[in-house]
Amino acid sequence: MHGAAMSGWLLVALCGVTSAYCLLRMRSGPRAERPVARGEALMGLGMAVMAVPAAVFAPPGWSWAVYATVFGAAALRALWWVRGGTHGSHHLHHLIGSAAMVYMAVVMAPGAGGAAGGHVGHGAVTAGGVPLLTGVLLAYYAVYVLRAGARLIPLAGALPSASPAPVPVPAGGAFGWGARPELALACRLSMALGMFTMLLTL
Repeated sequence: MHGAAMSGWLLVALCGVTSAYCLLRMRSGPRAERPVARGEALMGLGMAVMAVPAAVFAPPGWSWAVYATVFGAAALRALWWVRGGTHGSHHLHHLIGSAAMVYMAVVMAPGAGGAAGGHVGHGAVTAGGVPLLTGVLLAYYAVYVLRAGARLIPLAGALPSASPAPVPVPAGGAFGWGARPELALACRLSMALGMFTMLLTL
């Protein structure tokens, strides 16, 4: 019981910090990447709320419909951006993530596939969902985590060992953190790992 609650709080912290950094990227990052950061912030926030241990907050029976509506709209928006071709790979990843959130929300629905109307991310939901679809999503996120981790290692190794030159402070007051590609990739890796963990509980 305590282990399930601890893993839930770890997911809340991980996804909450990731969402907060994405909000920073919306403010200080390159303008072309702000729609991507906005989608990632929404995803991180939704995952953090979904992962709150049921012993602390038992969601109402209609909460699954809210999740499904919000992330269904996010999936449609991501699909529109994918068709536009700008940052297509990122928006395709958001499309899959939003669809996964809708899927988990439906599993949360009272009386659906073994779900007890609880949260998904901390073991409050018994076995449910469509095994084949769950397996496909798990495989996707496992591959994504491995690929993102492999890409992150060269980025970290390329950082200079000497003290870098002072980073100019943008007008918004953020110290250039929103424009650091290694941090953005680390956030995507963290959310993919969190999604993989949440899918394991289905």
